[in-house]
Amino acid sequence: MTAVRHIPTYMRYAAHYGAFFVVFGAVLPYLPVWLQSRGLSPEAIGIAAGAGMVGRVIVSPLAARLMDSLGRRRDVMIAISWASLAAFVALVPASGTAVLIALPALALAINGGQTPLLDAITIRASVREGFAFGKVRAVGSAAFVVANVGAGYLVGKFGGEAALVWIIAGSFAALATAYLLPADPVAAGDDHASPTKWRLRGMLTPALVLALVSSALVQGAHGFNYGFSTLAWRDQGISPEIIGLLWAWAVLAEIVFLWRSASWLAHWRPENLIIIGAVASVTRWGLLSLSPPLWAIFVLQTLHALTYTATYLGFIRFASDYVPDRYAASAQALSSALSGGVVLASTTAISGIMFEQYGAGGFAAMMVPAAAGGALAIWLSVMMRSQSISKSLKQADERDRS
Repeated sequence: MTAVRHIPTYMRYAAHYGAFFVVFGAVLPYLPVWLQSRGLSPEAIGIAAGAGMVGRVIVSPLAARLMDSLGRRRDVMIAISWASLAAFVALVPASGTAVLIALPALALAINGGQTPLLDAITIRASVREGFAFGKVRAVGSAAFVVANVGAGYLVGKFGGEAALVWIIAGSFAALATAYLLPADPVAAGDDHASPTKWRLRGMLTPALVLALVSSALVQGAHGFNYGFSTLAWRDQGISPEIIGLLWAWAVLAEIVFLWRSASWLAHWRPENLIIIGAVASVTRWGLLSLSPPLWAIFVLQTLHALTYTATYLGFIRFASDYVPDRYAASAQALSSALSGGVVLASTTAISGIMFEQYGAGGFAAMMVPAAAGGALAIWLSVMMRSQSISKSLKQADERDRS
């Protein structure tokens, strides 16, 4: 353990981000391929994926509540890493439709539920230790691309079972790096004596509610992109190889933005980042709905750095600046539950109807939640300028303690 203490803090978090996204980057695209190789029908695969999304909305806030009430955040990350590994190992002998729906749904819920928890403890550590969160998070995005390419190559060469081998191997690495995470004590004076001390009203101020909903609407507006852009572009005659490059180009833009975010965004207020993301989102989805030429699609894919990443960083920075430390994980979990659960599930369902009726024109439907999110972010910006939000949040926290 003495040698571990000499590893810089930012490298420990970066290592865990990398290992986690090596798993996550294979789970999203290739676990359905594994399920198909085990004989599951497309309809059943859809049920498993949907159940996993719902489960993530449940797992993440519960784990966050445990983190914030006990104050032992690294221990919770280690425990959930063990649970994720166990869930994927349990898939090895799995057979039968019911089991092949239930177990993958559980694995998806546990694995996906870790993201906001890791974000929460890392952003707090970055403030405390003085390292750039964006660069650490960029390691995760790069690992996601590595998993896309590496696991995809193995699946193409050896079949769907190779995906599970990759996922389990990555899960062992994620567990090992979880033990490298430093202890993450909260500020002295915070009371974590009992889980009953956790009270939602101490966190949900009007400003935070606006930040939560506005960022969730903008991020959730990616529903058509995630669910149907590949099909829409294929119908336009774009080859699968080029479509793969379009996806990779968006992630590359995300990585560059994350890497440079500390210097680029130093003077931007968090709520203004959400507004920028909303404007870029309305632009991106509106123009993609017109089935533009390939070169224009590449340009519009670059806007992923704003539509997703700027919005994502906007909420994280808002929570870091204005949410009491003992509610950090809960705030990130609520954001993930809204954006990656409730809103994304809704926009994806709507996108299916829109794609069937209008093809690529269905992108335009995503302008609605993006614009709504932008309007709420503007409201938040006005609120932040008209009163001392920082002071009011501190007073709310003091009332909650008393």
